[in-house]
Amino acid sequence: MPKKTIRDLDVRSKRVLVRVDFNVPLKDGAVMDDTRIEAALPTIEYLINGGAKVILMSHLGRPKGKPDPAFKMDPVARRLEELLGRRVRKIDSCVGPEAQEAVGEMAEGDVLLLENTRFYPGETSNDPEFARELAELGDIFVNDAFGAAHRAHASTYGVAEHLPTVAGFLMEKEISIMDKILKEPDRPLTAVVGGAKIADKMSVLLNFMNHVDNLLIGGGVANTFLQAMEHEVGKSLVEEEKVKPALDIVESSRTNGVKLFLPEDVVVAEEISPEAKTEVVAVDAVPENMMILDIGPKTAQKYSEIIRESRSAVWVGPMGVFEHDAFAGGTKAVADAVADVPYSFVGGGDSAAAAEKMGVADRITHVSTGGGASLKYLGGEELPGISVIMEK
Repeated sequence: MPKKTIRDLDVRSKRVLVRVDFNVPLKDGAVMDDTRIEAALPTIEYLINGGAKVILMSHLGRPKGKPDPAFKMDPVARRLEELLGRRVRKIDSCVGPEAQEAVGEMAEGDVLLLENTRFYPGETSNDPEFARELAELGDIFVNDAFGAAHRAHASTYGVAEHLPTVAGFLMEKEISIMDKILKEPDRPLTAVVGGAKIADKMSVLLNFMNHVDNLLIGGGVANTFLQAMEHEVGKSLVEEEKVKPALDIVESSRTNGVKLFLPEDVVVAEEISPEAKTEVVAVDAVPENMMILDIGPKTAQKYSEIIRESRSAVWVGPMGVFEHDAFAGGTKAVADAVADVPYSFVGGGDSAAAAEKMGVADRITHVSTGGGASLKYLGGEELPGISVIMEK
């Protein structure tokens, strides 16, 4: 990776300000899913063992720039303490006298967790004064929050103006794996793109034209492509304004020698519900009173075969409304196939949730911790939180 990491700096006795992504689901004052906390442990433990004073900061939820008891970091601190097997001190502020005093009392190897950065309006507006106050707490800034790297906020971007900035191990891993897929994949490389909307996948689809061998389309994204190819899609979700761009991608695939596949058959129903009466139909026979809610079994089998013949696979977006078993067959088939590929990357968000639900997450080379961030990176965009990390 061309960026500097924590290995490139001496951290002993230094105050190391670490931006982690502890934006985890809470219920009844407890952490429901600690995947993101676990993902940060290698960086935190490396710094502890290196004799650093470790100051952690993260956002949690959307508290709208002011303190909200529902989004306090206390449950996160308790879970982190359990995972680390050592004390984690948590304070009720990010900046100001309390924070400065807490940092001043730290010894080598101590861990301090600041309060939710989004309790301050200056976080999301990247307020220079708030960023400067955060930076005053540290000697070094480590960005390990890949899931927030696409946002130019004070704690991901502004702080870097004041401190030497390096990547943590999770950030390094996310970037390295996506760079390998985009720049030097073992071929054939197959991309599977699904999810509800094509709008947030457009840059990814366009960028994939320069990188992948096969492109398999499913989910709501496929509906817009099918309409573009003049198939009747009934009451299915379609983004009318993206029909022309979808046609451009079909044309681009021909020009670039990318094999693009659309569903041949689909699962349809009149409504999205667990009790919905489903039917499998060919894509040119979708009833006008029904909507497409999954790829059909024939398509699922074909997609699975193409994926399993690949050496690398990248998957962003489920093939249907996988939350309901009636529309989960396509996503299950794709998940199982991606897990069989030697080198596999799954984008965060819904794709990560699908990989988890289908029981394949532990067989994927890497399941990203950032949905929006991975989409933007795979789409060829520069992420603010990565751009500020020092070059090697």
